[in-house]
Amino acid sequence: MSTVDRLTDALYGLGWSTVKKLPEPAAARLGRSIADLAWKRRGKGVQRLEANYARVVPDAGPERLAELSRAGMRSYLRYWMESFRLPAWSAERVKTGFECEDAHYLTDGIASPRGLILALPHLANWDLAGAWVTTKLETPFTTVAERLKPETLYDRFVAYREGLGMEVLPHSGGTAFGTLARRLRDGGLVCLVADRDLSASGVEVDFFGDRARMPAGPALLAQQTGALLMPVTLWYDDSPVMKGRVHPPIEVPESGTREEKTSVMTQALADVFAKGIADHPEDWHMLQRLWLADLDPAKGPS
Repeated sequence: MSTVDRLTDALYGLGWSTVKKLPEPAAARLGRSIADLAWKRRGKGVQRLEANYARVVPDAGPERLAELSRAGMRSYLRYWMESFRLPAWSAERVKTGFECEDAHYLTDGIASPRGLILALPHLANWDLAGAWVTTKLETPFTTVAERLKPETLYDRFVAYREGLGMEVLPHSGGTAFGTLARRLRDGGLVCLVADRDLSASGVEVDFFGDRARMPAGPALLAQQTGALLMPVTLWYDDSPVMKGRVHPPIEVPESGTREEKTSVMTQALADVFAKGIADHPEDWHMLQRLWLADLDPAKGPS
């Protein structure tokens, strides 16, 4: 393991061991302070976040974009402070930490024998939403995690999410899709963060007026298993309670090839994601390149 990898792993370990012991107001203040410092330094992540916001809010001038990127970093650090503290939250704190609109779509889907896929963008705190599902709804689910470097950091994330009641599969390795399909055929729940393709073989979609690529997995799983596919969007407000909405199921088209059906369904997901992101752009934690036009390394920060 390199020195950088060891340092990265140690910093995350410190976060999980130390931040979770802080009183909640102190953790919130710490998160805002770190966010403001990172925003002022304007590293590559902050620049990329601001460039992404420029696509989401195309009429925003430099001052508005700066405000958005500062709010975005504060939202991003709120996610991390909450995530570091989630293992220490009581069951009651988890249950009351999230309010879900149109939750009947979710509860009806869980009760259905068909299996259910929830697809989310990188909005607010998807780990908290997942903990709410496993705690308040008492429903375990399966998800997929990107393999992080160093491997010890990936192991930390897997242990953290498994501690919240999730079954975590590695994105790489080629076996995740088959396991997810089996879970769904057994009537289970699968949750996938689905606004950024990690395979370079995803589906092209129109997203805020330009082309982007999103994973085909949610639509393919729905077609192959008969499971319901529902988008979910999340956001923060000024309260300590995260908000969210479960959207109506995306139906499998009656005609067309598998590729055509996947394209239509993934575009429908992208459209719901875009509405949720446009309503709460500062809660979209996309500090990486997303649009195809931005994937050329010569065009700016990643």
